[in-house]
Amino acid sequence: MFIFGGRFSNKRLGDFWVLDTEIWQWDFAAASSIGDRKIVMHGGWDGKKWLSDTYVLDTMSLEWTELAVTGTLPPPRCGHTATMVEKRLLVYGGRGGGGPIMGDLWALKGLIEEENETPGWTQLKLPGQAPSPRCGHTTTSGGHYLLLFGGHGTGGWLSRYDIYYNDCIVLDRVSAQWRRLPTSGDPPPARAYHSMTCVGSRYLLFGGFDGKSTYGDFWWLVPEGDPIAKRFTASPLEVIPQNKDDSVHSHKESQSEGSAILELQKRLEISASLSNSGLQIVDELEDREFLELASGLIGEKVSNNGQEIQAVRDHWRKSEPGSVKLKELGPLLRDYQRLITRHYLANGGADLISTESRFPGKDSHRFYHIKSASKLRMDDIPKLLEEYKQLSSD
Repeated sequence: MFIFGGRFSNKRLGDFWVLDTEIWQWDFAAASSIGDRKIVMHGGWDGKKWLSDTYVLDTMSLEWTELAVTGTLPPPRCGHTATMVEKRLLVYGGRGGGGPIMGDLWALKGLIEEENETPGWTQLKLPGQAPSPRCGHTTTSGGHYLLLFGGHGTGGWLSRYDIYYNDCIVLDRVSAQWRRLPTSGDPPPARAYHSMTCVGSRYLLFGGFDGKSTYGDFWWLVPEGDPIAKRFTASPLEVIPQNKDDSVHSHKESQSEGSAILELQKRLEISASLSNSGLQIVDELEDREFLELASGLIGEKVSNNGQEIQAVRDHWRKSEPGSVKLKELGPLLRDYQRLITRHYLANGGADLISTESRFPGKDSHRFYHIKSASKLRMDDIPKLLEEYKQLSSD
C-alpha cells in the first residue's frame, strides 16, 4: 500500500510511505493502481478545501504528475472511492464541498499511455438498484463485478446523525447496471472507513468505524460454490467452520500418500493440523491463473501437451525478482509447492537430505506451508524465486 498524507494531531501531512499490495486507498483522497508501475489519485481534502484534481505517481521514479483533464470535472470531494477497471478509473460517492454526501458515478479515460486518449471525465447514470449516496464506503473489483460495501450517509433533515450501512451492492460490468446482493447469515455490523480486499473469489473485510466504535474484526464474504459455504455468506474470520466432507476427503488422500508426506512435514517443521487446514496442491491444468499466464506467454489457448507449462517454468527460471509481477506470485507459489510435493512423493522421501543440502538450515523450502501469496513479504520474493529455480531445474 502506498500511504500518502493524512492527519497527525492538528497537522496535515504530505509525506509518502510505501507498503506493497494491490489495493490503494488513504484518508480522504482515493487512489488505484494503473498496471504494475503507476498509481492514480483523485480528489481529497487538504484541510482548507475539497479537491477535484487528479495526479499520477510513477512508483519507479517516485515522481508525481498532474493529469491535464479536459471537459467537465466531477464536483470536488473526499471520502469517495477510485477503482481502476481495465482502461477507466471509476469514482463513486464521497462528501463534497459544503458537506453534501454524493451518490454519483464518474469514469476517467486517458490513463493508459498506449491508448493515446485525451484524458476526460464522463458521468455514468446506470439503471438498476443504485446505492444510496454515501462516503467512507469501499468499492472492490472482482471479475466482472464491482462490489460496493458499507459507508455512511445522512439521516435526513429530521436526524442529527449519519446512517451507517452494511449493505452489498454490485455493479455488473457486463449488463452495466446496479443490483443488490442478497446475503445469508448474520452480516457484519454497519460501518464506514473499513477496507475490503478481493482474495481469489472471496472478499475480506477488515475494521471500520460506526460513528461511536472502532472495529478491528475480520469478515469473509464468500460466493456460492465456495468450500466454506453453499450460498453467499458473511462470516467472522475467526469462526469459519471447515467443510467436514472436504476434511474427510483430504484425510483419505493423505493416507494413500503414506510416510512421504509425514516426512515432508517433519523436515519443513509443519504440524499436521497446519498442513491440513487449507493448503491444497492442485494440478497445473486446474490452476486457472497458471493457465492464463501460460496463454499470455505463448499467445494461444493452453492445450494438454505440457509445452505451455514448461514455457511458464522457463519464464520464471529466467526472471529476476524485480521483474516478477504481483499477479504472478500466486501461480509461482503454487507451482513451487507442486514441485516440492511431487519430488518427495516420487522419491518416497528418501532423498530429502540431498535436496535440502542446496538450502541449508531451517530455511529450506520455507514457503511450502504458505496458503496464499498475500502472506509473502517483498523481501521473500528473491528467496522464493531462488528456491523455485533450483526445484524446477531438477
